[in-house]
Amino acid sequence: MTQGRPGGGTWAPLWERDAELAAATKAVDELRSDSTTAGGLLVFQGEAGIGKTALLAEVRRMAEGRATVWSARGGETVTSVPFNVVRQLLQPALVSLSPELARDYLGDWYEIAGPALGIAEPAGVQADPQGVCDGLVEAVKRLSGLHWPLVLLIDDAHWADQETLHWLAAFAQRLDELPVLVVVAHRPDDATGESARHLAAVGAAARPLPALRALTPDAAAGLTRATLGEHADAPFCREVWAVTGGNPYESVELLAKVQDSEIEPVEASAAELRALNRSARGRGLVARLEGLGTDVTRFAWAAAILGTAIPLDLAASLAGLTREAAERCAERLRTARILLGADEGLEFVHPLIASTVYRSIPAATRTAFHGQAAQVVTRSGRGAAAASRHLLEVHPDDDPELVKQLREAAAEHLAVGAPDAARRCLERALQEPPLPETHARVLYELGCATLLTSPAKTIGHLREALHTSGLDRKLRVDAVCRLSQALVHNDQLEEALRVVDAEAERLDPGPDRMRLEGVHYMWEGIHAREHDATGRSRRLAALAGPLPGRDNSERALLILRAFDAMTRGENAEEIVELCDRSLVNGRLAPGLGWTDTEWGFELLTMLGGAYIFTDRLDRAESVFAEGVRAYEAAGWSGGHLAVAKAWLGLVYRRRGRLAEAEASLRESLRLTDRVGSGLPMHWDAACKLIDTLLARGKTDEAQEAAERYGIAPPYPSTILLPDIHSVRGRLLIATGRRPEGISELEEAAKTAAERGCYNTVVNPWAYDLARALADEDPGRAAQLVADGRIQAELFGTETAIGEALRCEASLETGRRAIELYARAVACLEASPCAYEHAVARVEYGIAAGSASELSRGLALAESCGATGLVTKARASLEVARV
Repeated sequence: MTQGRPGGGTWAPLWERDAELAAATKAVDELRSDSTTAGGLLVFQGEAGIGKTALLAEVRRMAEGRATVWSARGGETVTSVPFNVVRQLLQPALVSLSPELARDYLGDWYEIAGPALGIAEPAGVQADPQGVCDGLVEAVKRLSGLHWPLVLLIDDAHWADQETLHWLAAFAQRLDELPVLVVVAHRPDDATGESARHLAAVGAAARPLPALRALTPDAAAGLTRATLGEHADAPFCREVWAVTGGNPYESVELLAKVQDSEIEPVEASAAELRALNRSARGRGLVARLEGLGTDVTRFAWAAAILGTAIPLDLAASLAGLTREAAERCAERLRTARILLGADEGLEFVHPLIASTVYRSIPAATRTAFHGQAAQVVTRSGRGAAAASRHLLEVHPDDDPELVKQLREAAAEHLAVGAPDAARRCLERALQEPPLPETHARVLYELGCATLLTSPAKTIGHLREALHTSGLDRKLRVDAVCRLSQALVHNDQLEEALRVVDAEAERLDPGPDRMRLEGVHYMWEGIHAREHDATGRSRRLAALAGPLPGRDNSERALLILRAFDAMTRGENAEEIVELCDRSLVNGRLAPGLGWTDTEWGFELLTMLGGAYIFTDRLDRAESVFAEGVRAYEAAGWSGGHLAVAKAWLGLVYRRRGRLAEAEASLRESLRLTDRVGSGLPMHWDAACKLIDTLLARGKTDEAQEAAERYGIAPPYPSTILLPDIHSVRGRLLIATGRRPEGISELEEAAKTAAERGCYNTVVNPWAYDLARALADEDPGRAAQLVADGRIQAELFGTETAIGEALRCEASLETGRRAIELYARAVACLEASPCAYEHAVARVEYGIAAGSASELSRGLALAESCGATGLVTKARASLEVARV
């Protein structure tokens, strides 16, 4: 089985590829069955020259005329170009769409994915890489509906850019929903780091196929005779196999050389095969190229520098040739089976040839070529980002203009969602190095570029920027704030506080110092291991109390004061007044929005959290729903959106919309899982989910979530709401580990006392502990409830008071219990917390033996989605009716 060699092009041996061809045939046939058929994924992998490209060509042949086929190829010299391969892949569709049509088809995703695809201008702010990846997945999904059935071919995926591989790994998980066949070819041993991880994920989602193997002697003989004629004798065929090691590409090239040289395929000629094989690769290929002349060699070098999809005009300009001369060179290279393709997109016949030609360029010449290529690309109007991969290869030479270009390229990369590409540009700019007056600014920009993807790297860059002169005061304060944020996200909260305090001491009173003071209190407010919580709270109250909220620094301090007062259980009405004072006409102030970077999302979670636990759930829902909308509109679908979803889930939990809460929290964890593992945001969402699952009566699922996310001591240094000790203690008791649960609740009591956190809704440990100790230590249980009730009445919300009364009732019997339950129900009916109301109503019905109260409680439990409480209410109702 062979595919003939079209004029001047390569030909593809398909010997001993029956399993792969059968899988491809089946996949194409299934794809065409109907537009609702699930997609497919095939991965061909093996060493260089093993026939991967030939198989892709055969898939194209069998699909053309029956499906839309788009293809792309990675390149060894263009791995640093973000979205290079996915842009190649989608180019046919993008070219056919006007901007208006593209916007219609992509909808809201146009602004997010469009800049990465080169069809829309960036919004000018740093794009979220995960959001851009999701946008690309959605873009291809929508295009697939327009071009069904669709086949995507990706060759040399080991050389694809990181951004494309990120998209490909995500897209592979969606193929069950899409009528798209994706066929990927790569060399597994040539992928490392993130590339290897993404390709492993792609392979795991693919239909299983073994790695491609070299041809057997019999297959090599069959290929030889099919090419040269049946008269090729056995010794000659055996030598073809021995010389090439059964490598299909080398076998094809060697046999083509035999044909060109008109050598007879007999034993007497076998000795010439080794010399011919050397001329087809490595130094022999270079010598053959040089034999075509200086202009042809220089044009081939220019093509190798430019990479893939090479425009003839750019290659001509880089080689210093006229267009006519370049066309002649391209034709000679096509005839020599080195290049193929048309003038608008030349390609090397095989990646081995491209690599060999690139490496044959003398090192100094290659560096100079890259410098010239950067100028050619820039002059062509393709922008600094397109030229940046060439600038990365130029030797450092104290060139301020190069530093400027690299900084511009980094900004462009960040704007389309490619922070790794931006990081490479800025790191290279530092090697130049920048002028003293811009050196610190480049370090600052590098720190900002890595903030979303690598807090640890951000810490190093921003520290160095702060130790280098050149940042003005405002930029320096911003660098300190960003450094402290990175330290917090890296679980170095105490160091974050030291950094902020040291900088604040250097400044005179004013807005900049107030911002730092606000950041200090923000981080301290989420610190779980404080040494002077009462003193901090007193200082914050003195600082924020008289502020009217004239600017964002004052508004931030008001929010911080409200959150601190909420955790301490101070008067709820006063807390709400502080929160309201931080808003402008009931809305977040400009500069304090979810996507604004001056303060970060932590401040807004504190604002919304204060509203949640003061029973202002409508306002809390508005705050967090706005966060979700803002992040989704901006295409931020990584950690930021995960946080907003988690807190929105907590709002639903407090409202008693438990099914919605569970869905939002699970989505938060799914998003967080894509960012990394073991992060504070994992603990936060998991703690909220466990609390919700326990409310739903799904104890086994709660335990499963705790095990999956390692919810056990030691806990992170940031506080979690609701209190993680309280939630885990309740889980342990629910799963029959009562002594451990009591111990965890005792630890919750100790931690709350150290921090001065007396809010019984945020830290409900006392009620669970009282119930657990009711039989063995009724005196202490009663004291815990009495203390809790005092705190609840000081706080003053209907939820806090109602929960205190409900717990007190659970420790009583007879008429006293019924009276307390009645009061608890009255309070909780007036609160916005429907689940707590349902629990109280069911317990009241049980205590009073009232079928009507149990019926009301059952209806409430069903509306909340509290399946465990529903079961309990139904069982009790049957007893009451008897």
